[in-house]
Amino acid sequence: MTGFRDSAGDWPSLRVADWADTRDTLHMWMQVVGKVRLALAPMVNHWWQVPLYLSARGLTTSLMPHGRRSLDIEFDFCEHVLHIRSSSGDARRIRLAPKPVAEFYRETMAALRELELPVSIWTRPREVEYAIPFEEDTEHSSYDPEYAHLFWQQLLGAHRVLAEFRSRFVGKVSPVHFFWGAMDLAVTRFSGRTAPKHPGGAPNCADWVMVEGYSHELSSCGFWPGGSGEGTFYSYAYPEPAGYVQHPVRPADASYSPEVGEFLLPYEAVRTAADPDATLLEFLQTTYEAAADNGAWDRRQLEVAPA
Repeated sequence: MTGFRDSAGDWPSLRVADWADTRDTLHMWMQVVGKVRLALAPMVNHWWQVPLYLSARGLTTSLMPHGRRSLDIEFDFCEHVLHIRSSSGDARRIRLAPKPVAEFYRETMAALRELELPVSIWTRPREVEYAIPFEEDTEHSSYDPEYAHLFWQQLLGAHRVLAEFRSRFVGKVSPVHFFWGAMDLAVTRFSGRTAPKHPGGAPNCADWVMVEGYSHELSSCGFWPGGSGEGTFYSYAYPEPAGYVQHPVRPADASYSPEVGEFLLPYEAVRTAADPDATLLEFLQTTYEAAADNGAWDRRQLEVAPA
C-alpha cells in the first residue's frame, strides 16, 4: 500500500475525488450493517442506538442483542474483512473487495442466517437522494483497500480530538459516534432545554426521525468525508440563536456556510497546521461558544476545566 507515510501519522491525506467511488460503495455497505443494528438495538433518545463506533481495526456495531444471544459486526480496515461474531463463539467473515452492494447485502444476510441470527431490515438507504434498494444496487461496486484504510485513519485522528472535546462537558452529551445515514463522525452537546419541533427534510428520511433527533437544544460537531478537497469538519446549532452567524470563530480557515447552515473547516487546514489537534480543538470550542454564549446556556453548570 502506498501513502503510508501519512497514514502512519495522525492526519493522512485523502482527496475526496480520488476515493469517491469507494466512499459511496462503502457508505451503502455501512447502511446495510447499520440497519441491522437499528433492527436489533433497543431505542435510545436521539437515535443513539443506531451509530457505529471506531475500533482498533475499523468500525463496529458494538454488542447487539438477538433474543438470548448477542452479536457484533465489525468493518476491519486493516485485514479488509467484515467480521460477524456471535456470543456462542461462532463467526463468519465476508471479504471487503470490489463487489456490488447487492452482493454484499446477500452475503451479510446469509451469514446471519447461518449463525441462526436472522435479521429483517428495510432495504432502501436513508439520507441519500439516489436511494437504490440494497438488493437491487449493482451500481455501487468499488472498493480500494488503501482508500478505506486511509479513511479509517482520518476518523481515528478526528475521534481523538472529538473525545477530548467531549470530556470537557458534564451536561448531557452524546458518545463520539459514526452515523451511517450521512456517513459522519459526530459528538453533540445539549443545553438541557427542549427545542422547537424540527421541520425535517432529510432525503429519504421521514420527518419524525429528525424530530426525535433534534428534540432538545444542541450544538453538534463532527467530520464528513465530503464538502471540500479532503473532507470537512463542521459545527452547527439547533435551534440557531440570534448572533450565532456573527460570532467570531477560529482558526482563520473556518467560515459559516449559509447554504448548509453550519460552520465549516476544511480537513486539509487541520492536517497541514503546525498543531492539527490544537487547531481542531480551537474550531470545536469557538463554534460551541457561538451556540452557548448566544443561546444563553448555563456554561458554569455544563462545563469542566480540562485539568
